[in-house]
Amino acid sequence: MIRSILTAGISLVALLGLAACSSPATQSSPAASKGELNLYSARHYDADEQLYALFEKETGITLNRIELSGDQLIARMVAEGAQSPADVVLVVDAGVMWRAKEKGLFQPLVSETLSKAIPEHLREPTGLWYGFAKRARVIAYSTERVKPDQVLTYASLTDPSFKGKICQRASSNIYNLSLMAALIDHIGQEAALNWAKGVVGNFKRPAQGNDTDNLKAIAAGECDVTLSNHYYWARLKGSQNADDQAVAAKVGLSFPDQAGVGTHINISGGALAAHAPNKENAIKFLEFLATPEAQAILANANNEFPAVVGTVTDNPVLKGLPSFKEDNISLTLLGENQAKAQEAYDKAGWK
Repeated sequence: MIRSILTAGISLVALLGLAACSSPATQSSPAASKGELNLYSARHYDADEQLYALFEKETGITLNRIELSGDQLIARMVAEGAQSPADVVLVVDAGVMWRAKEKGLFQPLVSETLSKAIPEHLREPTGLWYGFAKRARVIAYSTERVKPDQVLTYASLTDPSFKGKICQRASSNIYNLSLMAALIDHIGQEAALNWAKGVVGNFKRPAQGNDTDNLKAIAAGECDVTLSNHYYWARLKGSQNADDQAVAAKVGLSFPDQAGVGTHINISGGALAAHAPNKENAIKFLEFLATPEAQAILANANNEFPAVVGTVTDNPVLKGLPSFKEDNISLTLLGENQAKAQEAYDKAGWK
């Protein structure tokens, strides 16, 4: 049975205290059992329960897990140091992967299975992390007040016709940071800054809420356009709730820059923890995430695009979306350009 081994309420102060009181020479790993796997996850999706249950059924390995935000997981692992029980770490952005990598929290995994299954731009070159599901950062717009040809590029968000019509979440959100990091690589720091200034100049209100909040704001007529990960709209579209469906019906999605580099994408990814006590089981789990069964669950249940090319999905919402050209920038750059991205947003006044 899948077991939770921590709740989000544990403070970093307590963790540091535990780490300070524990002697590496005498403290044994909390879970060195051959049949266990300790998973640290920043994913909080119902679909993942299906993944975990299937893995346990197929392998007989007991999966223990904690769920925290990406930054909380990083802080926890730093506090635990070499005594960390973590075997596998799952997060929801290449930028967060980079933050963890910079802290030395991963170890390389050279896997022929994963190297064959996961496209090169969706994994770290030395095997420190692999992307298992993709999310596109799209332009969501009012189907009543905006024409599709008005939102064909990210640059279109700076058009004066959208003055006072854009709602957006904070610049510090990792999804926005990663988009800006990609823009910096493609068009340079100055041009990316000018883009951000143009978007801010079209804001309806100060940056606030999350992607779902802003999709609902479009449906309510509060604004006309926002940036959103595609699956937030897909959840509303596939919801059994009539109000959610009504929101989706009033919002269209544009996959920008099809005539250019392609639509910005990001990943949900996994990595082998630096001090994994159950390394063999960890490798089994990471390779399991690239199987057709696991990839189908990610697509069918959580509305993410599978990372493995050729995965068959029965998700009617995803099937209803257009095929699109994705930006194949190496996602490692999303982390490397992160500081520059935040600097650009700050200068632009995108709070």
